[in-house]
Amino acid sequence: MTPETVYAGIDVAKRRLDVAVRPTGEQRAFANDANGIAELVAWLQGQQPQLVVLEASGGYERSVLASLGVAGIPVAAVNPRQVRDFARAIGRLAKTDALDAAVLAHFAEAVRPEPRPLPEAQAEQLRALVVRRLQVVEMLTAERQRLAFARPPVRGLIEAHIAGLKEELTHLEEEFDRTLRGSPLWRAREDLLRTVPGVGHAVARVLLVEMPELGQLDRRRIAALAGVAPLNRDSGQWRGRRAVWGGRARVRSALYMAALVGSRHNPVLQSCYQRLLAAGKVKKVALIACMRKLLTILNAMMRDGAEWRPVPFAIPA
Repeated sequence: MTPETVYAGIDVAKRRLDVAVRPTGEQRAFANDANGIAELVAWLQGQQPQLVVLEASGGYERSVLASLGVAGIPVAAVNPRQVRDFARAIGRLAKTDALDAAVLAHFAEAVRPEPRPLPEAQAEQLRALVVRRLQVVEMLTAERQRLAFARPPVRGLIEAHIAGLKEELTHLEEEFDRTLRGSPLWRAREDLLRTVPGVGHAVARVLLVEMPELGQLDRRRIAALAGVAPLNRDSGQWRGRRAVWGGRARVRSALYMAALVGSRHNPVLQSCYQRLLAAGKVKKVALIACMRKLLTILNAMMRDGAEWRPVPFAIPA
């Protein structure tokens, strides 16, 4: 048996999670709480299923769905009616939690519903809100700079514009929160990223929207994608200085702010920053190295579904 042939079904109840695996027929039960879900995720990672299926069951499945999605396990929440019709079609009329889990695993293997943790329309809505928020923040910064040198005839107009922009920013934050609550997977991913000192709401949301590949690529590819990997500038016998360029500007801006805060308050980034300064690196170079280290840490966390812990993620710069 290879990992590609494994399918799992989870019957979700308020206090218990029954799991069945095909084609082995192995079954397990876990508590539907934080510890039980963590044990379930770890066990399923060992099984390496191609797909996990569970039913939408009045909200009890949200934490499980989010945790599996964050861990990178392909999962689909399906309509209970589809599963009932499937059970009748294969002659499974008896009903217990263990049997229901077995039916879900069989359904996963036979039907193979597409895992869709977040509808594309919702992803686009979140993306639009993040982009607009960045635009408003840029306008606020520009208007505050203008206000410092404004003459009386226009000072009041600028102040009114700043007040309006602040109000719009508050509205955007509230709308983003409402949209995000509709996706437990995205909420769990944001919470995971925010366990890192230096990563706040704004940074986490930019990374979620602008870098969906986070956790799916190796550290070199993710650094190149973000534009924080130093690139060679050589031609013939000439050897130029390595520099970072290209990539995704909004991601770089978010990482810059997070690294700036982290160089003071995150023990891993602070140690990296001070070590590079002591080695004679200029502050800008040291900060870019911290950005790359931070991205590597976040990438590993999203890949493993693990919260911030300084020691395991202290990866050399």
